[in-house]
Amino acid sequence: MSLPEVTATRFIAPLREGGSLPGIIEADDLGTYVCKFRGAGQGLGVLVAEVIVSGLADLIGLRTPRLVQVQLTEPIARYEADEEVQDLLNASLGLNLGVDFLPGSFGFDASVEFPAELGAKVLWLDAFTANVDRSWRNPNLLVWHGDVWAIDHGAALYFHHAWSAGLTDPERFANQPWSVEDHVMARYVDRLPGVADALADLVTDEALAAITARVPDEWLVGPVPPAEMRKAYQGFLRARLDGPQGWLPTVRAA
Repeated sequence: MSLPEVTATRFIAPLREGGSLPGIIEADDLGTYVCKFRGAGQGLGVLVAEVIVSGLADLIGLRTPRLVQVQLTEPIARYEADEEVQDLLNASLGLNLGVDFLPGSFGFDASVEFPAELGAKVLWLDAFTANVDRSWRNPNLLVWHGDVWAIDHGAALYFHHAWSAGLTDPERFANQPWSVEDHVMARYVDRLPGVADALADLVTDEALAAITARVPDEWLVGPVPPAEMRKAYQGFLRARLDGPQGWLPTVRAA
Protein backbone atom coordinates (compact mmCIF):
# COMPACT_ATOMS: atom_id res chain seq x y z
CA MET A 1 0.00 0.00 0.00
CA SER A 2 1.41 3.38 -1.00
CA LEU A 3 1.80 6.28 1.40
CA PRO A 4 -1.16 8.69 1.64
CA GLU A 5 -0.73 11.80 -0.50
CA VAL A 6 -1.39 15.37 0.61
CA THR A 7 -0.74 18.77 -0.96
CA ALA A 8 1.23 21.41 0.91
CA THR A 9 -0.78 24.58 1.46
CA ARG A 10 1.69 26.63 3.51
CA PHE A 11 5.36 26.60 4.36
CA ILE A 12 5.67 27.51 8.04
CA ALA A 13 9.37 27.46 8.95
CA PRO A 14 12.68 25.77 8.13
CA LEU A 15 14.32 23.43 10.63
CA ARG A 16 17.97 24.37 10.51
CA GLU A 17 19.31 21.16 12.01
CA GLY A 18 21.72 19.01 10.05
CA GLY A 19 22.49 19.51 6.40
CA SER A 20 19.18 18.73 4.71
CA LEU A 21 17.13 21.79 5.81
CA PRO A 22 13.73 20.13 6.31
CA GLY A 23 10.79 22.41 6.98
CA ILE A 24 7.43 22.45 8.72
CA ILE A 25 4.47 22.65 6.36
CA GLU A 26 0.69 22.60 6.56
CA ALA A 27 -1.25 20.42 4.13
CA ASP A 28 -4.73 20.21 2.66
CA ASP A 29 -5.69 17.41 5.09
CA LEU A 30 -5.25 19.99 7.91
CA GLY A 31 -2.17 18.10 9.09
CA THR A 32 1.20 19.58 10.00
CA TYR A 33 4.31 17.77 8.78
CA VAL A 34 8.07 17.96 8.82
CA CYS A 35 8.82 17.91 5.11
CA LYS A 36 11.96 16.21 3.80
CA PHE A 37 12.63 17.80 0.42
CA ARG A 38 13.54 15.96 -2.75
CA GLY A 39 15.70 18.92 -3.82
CA ALA A 40 18.00 18.73 -0.78
CA GLY A 41 21.64 17.87 -1.36
CA GLN A 42 21.45 14.29 -0.10
CA GLY A 43 19.18 13.25 -2.96
CA LEU A 44 16.17 11.00 -3.35
CA GLY A 45 17.90 8.02 -1.72
CA VAL A 46 17.46 9.67 1.68
CA LEU A 47 13.68 9.75 1.19
CA VAL A 48 13.71 6.08 0.20
CA ALA A 49 15.72 5.16 3.30
CA GLU A 50 13.31 7.13 5.48
CA VAL A 51 10.34 5.16 4.17
CA ILE A 52 11.94 1.72 4.32
CA VAL A 53 13.56 2.07 7.74
CA SER A 54 10.45 3.70 9.19
CA GLY A 55 8.49 0.70 7.94
CA LEU A 56 10.96 -1.69 9.57
CA ALA A 57 10.78 0.28 12.82
CA ASP A 58 7.01 -0.02 12.84
CA LEU A 59 7.27 -3.73 12.00
CA ILE A 60 9.42 -4.50 15.06
CA GLY A 61 7.31 -2.44 17.44
CA LEU A 62 9.08 0.92 17.60
CA ARG A 63 7.11 4.14 17.54
CA THR A 64 7.81 6.29 14.50
CA PRO A 65 5.73 9.17 13.10
CA ARG A 66 3.24 8.59 10.30
CA LEU A 67 4.56 9.28 6.81
CA VAL A 68 2.83 10.85 3.81
CA GLN A 69 3.74 11.94 0.32
CA VAL A 70 3.67 15.73 0.12
CA GLN A 71 2.91 17.35 -3.21
CA LEU A 72 4.66 20.72 -3.54
CA THR A 73 3.32 23.09 -6.19
CA GLU A 74 4.83 26.31 -7.48
CA PRO A 75 2.85 28.81 -5.34
CA ILE A 76 4.29 27.37 -2.11
CA ALA A 77 7.57 29.30 -2.58
CA ARG A 78 6.08 32.54 -3.83
CA TYR A 79 5.94 34.35 -0.50
CA GLU A 80 9.07 32.86 1.11
CA ALA A 81 11.53 35.67 1.87
CA ASP A 82 14.57 33.48 2.58
CA GLU A 83 16.30 32.89 -0.77
CA GLU A 84 17.91 29.63 0.35
CA VAL A 85 14.53 28.20 1.37
CA GLN A 86 12.85 29.56 -1.76
CA ASP A 87 15.47 27.87 -3.95
CA LEU A 88 14.98 24.60 -2.08
CA LEU A 89 11.21 24.75 -2.44
CA ASN A 90 11.44 25.49 -6.16
CA ALA A 91 13.90 22.60 -6.57
CA SER A 92 11.49 20.27 -4.77
CA LEU A 93 8.31 20.67 -6.82
CA GLY A 94 6.56 17.32 -7.03
CA LEU A 95 6.43 14.56 -4.44
CA ASN A 96 8.31 15.01 -1.18
CA LEU A 97 8.21 13.15 2.13
CA GLY A 98 6.10 14.36 5.04
CA VAL A 99 6.72 13.15 8.60
CA ASP A 100 3.89 13.76 11.05
CA PHE A 101 4.80 16.72 13.27
CA LEU A 102 4.68 15.83 16.97
CA PRO A 103 3.73 19.08 18.75
CA GLY A 104 5.28 19.46 22.17
CA SER A 105 7.80 16.67 21.69
CA PHE A 106 11.33 17.12 22.98
CA GLY A 107 14.70 15.60 22.25
CA PHE A 108 15.81 12.41 23.94
CA ASP A 109 18.49 12.65 26.62
CA ALA A 110 19.96 10.54 29.43
CA SER A 111 17.21 11.55 31.86
CA VAL A 112 14.49 9.75 29.87
CA GLU A 113 13.27 6.47 31.37
CA PHE A 114 12.18 3.71 29.01
CA PRO A 115 12.14 -0.12 28.85
CA ALA A 116 15.49 -1.77 28.16
CA GLU A 117 13.83 -3.83 25.43
CA LEU A 118 13.12 -0.61 23.53
CA GLY A 119 16.80 0.31 23.66
CA ALA A 120 17.72 -3.11 22.29
CA LYS A 121 15.19 -2.78 19.46
CA VAL A 122 16.59 0.59 18.40
CA LEU A 123 20.10 -0.87 18.49
CA TRP A 124 19.07 -3.89 16.40
CA LEU A 125 17.28 -1.75 13.81
CA ASP A 126 20.26 0.55 13.35
CA ALA A 127 22.70 -2.35 13.11
CA PHE A 128 20.50 -4.13 10.57
CA THR A 129 20.06 -1.06 8.36
CA ALA A 130 23.61 0.27 8.94
CA ASN A 131 22.35 3.56 10.35
CA VAL A 132 25.32 5.69 11.40
CA ASP A 133 23.38 8.66 12.74
CA ARG A 134 22.08 7.99 16.24
CA SER A 135 24.73 9.20 18.66
CA TRP A 136 24.42 11.34 21.79
CA ARG A 137 25.37 14.31 19.60
CA ASN A 138 22.34 13.57 17.44
CA PRO A 139 20.07 10.92 18.99
CA ASN A 140 17.29 11.21 16.37
CA LEU A 141 14.82 10.19 19.05
CA LEU A 142 11.93 12.27 20.35
CA VAL A 143 9.90 11.95 23.52
CA TRP A 144 6.19 12.58 23.01
CA HIS A 145 3.43 11.84 25.53
CA GLY A 146 5.91 9.82 27.56
CA ASP A 147 6.93 7.52 24.69
CA VAL A 148 10.17 7.42 22.70
CA TRP A 149 9.78 7.90 18.93
CA ALA A 150 12.46 7.06 16.37
CA ILE A 151 12.95 9.65 13.61
CA ASP A 152 15.37 10.59 10.80
CA HIS A 153 16.50 7.36 9.16
CA GLY A 154 18.02 8.89 6.04
CA ALA A 155 21.60 7.92 6.94
CA ALA A 156 20.74 4.20 6.77
CA LEU A 157 20.95 1.85 3.75
CA TYR A 158 24.09 3.59 2.47
CA PHE A 159 24.59 0.95 -0.25
CA HIS A 160 22.11 2.63 -2.60
CA HIS A 161 24.40 5.64 -3.02
CA ALA A 162 26.65 3.39 -5.14
CA TRP A 163 23.89 2.37 -7.55
CA SER A 164 24.30 5.18 -10.08
CA ALA A 165 26.45 2.98 -12.31
CA GLY A 166 24.50 -0.21 -11.66
CA LEU A 167 23.28 -2.37 -8.81
CA THR A 168 26.06 -3.58 -6.56
CA ASP A 169 26.56 -6.99 -4.89
CA PRO A 170 24.38 -7.47 -1.79
CA GLU A 171 26.99 -9.74 -0.20
CA ARG A 172 29.18 -6.79 0.69
CA PHE A 173 26.33 -5.22 2.64
CA ALA A 174 25.42 -8.60 4.12
CA ASN A 175 28.89 -8.90 5.65
CA GLN A 176 29.55 -5.25 6.45
CA PRO A 177 30.26 -4.84 10.19
CA TRP A 178 28.55 -2.11 12.18
CA SER A 179 30.09 -0.30 15.12
CA VAL A 180 28.11 0.15 18.31
CA GLU A 181 30.58 2.72 19.61
CA ASP A 182 29.05 6.14 20.21
CA HIS A 183 25.51 4.82 19.67
CA VAL A 184 22.95 6.33 21.98
CA MET A 185 21.74 2.84 22.99
CA ALA A 186 25.17 1.19 23.24
CA ARG A 187 24.63 0.22 26.87
CA TYR A 188 21.90 -2.19 25.79
CA VAL A 189 24.13 -4.29 23.56
CA ASP A 190 23.98 -7.17 26.04
CA ARG A 191 20.21 -7.26 25.59
CA LEU A 192 20.47 -8.02 21.87
CA PRO A 193 20.69 -11.83 22.19
CA GLY A 194 17.33 -11.77 23.92
CA VAL A 195 15.53 -9.96 21.10
CA ALA A 196 17.53 -10.46 17.89
CA ASP A 197 16.00 -13.74 16.72
CA ALA A 198 12.45 -12.63 17.42
CA LEU A 199 12.96 -9.34 15.57
CA ALA A 200 14.60 -11.06 12.60
CA ASP A 201 11.65 -13.46 12.34
CA LEU A 202 9.34 -10.48 11.82
CA VAL A 203 11.22 -9.38 8.71
CA THR A 204 9.61 -11.80 6.27
CA ASP A 205 9.72 -11.55 2.49
CA GLU A 206 6.10 -10.46 2.56
CA ALA A 207 6.87 -7.70 5.05
CA LEU A 208 9.80 -6.43 2.97
CA ALA A 209 7.65 -6.39 -0.15
CA ALA A 210 4.93 -4.41 1.64
CA ILE A 211 7.42 -1.91 3.07
CA THR A 212 9.23 -1.25 -0.22
CA ALA A 213 5.88 -0.95 -2.01
CA ARG A 214 5.27 2.26 -0.04
CA VAL A 215 8.14 4.02 -1.85
CA PRO A 216 6.84 6.15 -4.76
CA ASP A 217 8.15 5.17 -8.19
CA GLU A 218 9.49 8.65 -8.87
CA TRP A 219 11.90 8.41 -5.92
CA LEU A 220 13.36 5.16 -7.27
CA VAL A 221 15.65 6.77 -9.80
CA GLY A 222 18.48 4.46 -10.77
CA PRO A 223 19.96 2.11 -13.33
CA VAL A 224 16.93 -0.20 -13.40
CA PRO A 225 13.15 0.34 -13.33
CA PRO A 226 11.43 1.03 -9.98
CA ALA A 227 10.08 -2.52 -9.63
CA GLU A 228 13.60 -3.94 -9.93
CA MET A 229 14.96 -1.39 -7.48
CA ARG A 230 12.37 -2.47 -4.93
CA LYS A 231 13.48 -6.06 -5.38
CA ALA A 232 17.09 -4.93 -4.96
CA TYR A 233 16.32 -3.30 -1.61
CA GLN A 234 14.53 -6.45 -0.53
CA GLY A 235 17.46 -8.57 -1.69
CA PHE A 236 20.07 -6.50 0.14
CA LEU A 237 18.13 -6.59 3.40
CA ARG A 238 17.38 -10.30 3.00
CA ALA A 239 21.05 -11.04 2.40
CA ARG A 240 22.07 -9.14 5.53
CA LEU A 241 19.47 -10.93 7.60
CA ASP A 242 20.22 -14.41 6.24
CA GLY A 243 24.01 -14.08 6.34
CA PRO A 244 26.35 -14.74 9.27
CA GLN A 245 25.10 -11.55 11.00
CA GLY A 246 28.57 -10.36 11.85
CA TRP A 247 27.00 -6.90 11.81
CA LEU A 248 25.20 -7.64 15.06
CA PRO A 249 27.25 -6.16 17.93
CA THR A 250 27.90 -8.54 20.80
CA VAL A 251 30.34 -6.67 23.03
CA ARG A 252 29.43 -3.76 25.26
CA ALA A 253 30.98 -0.50 24.07
CA ALA A 254 33.77 0.81 26.28
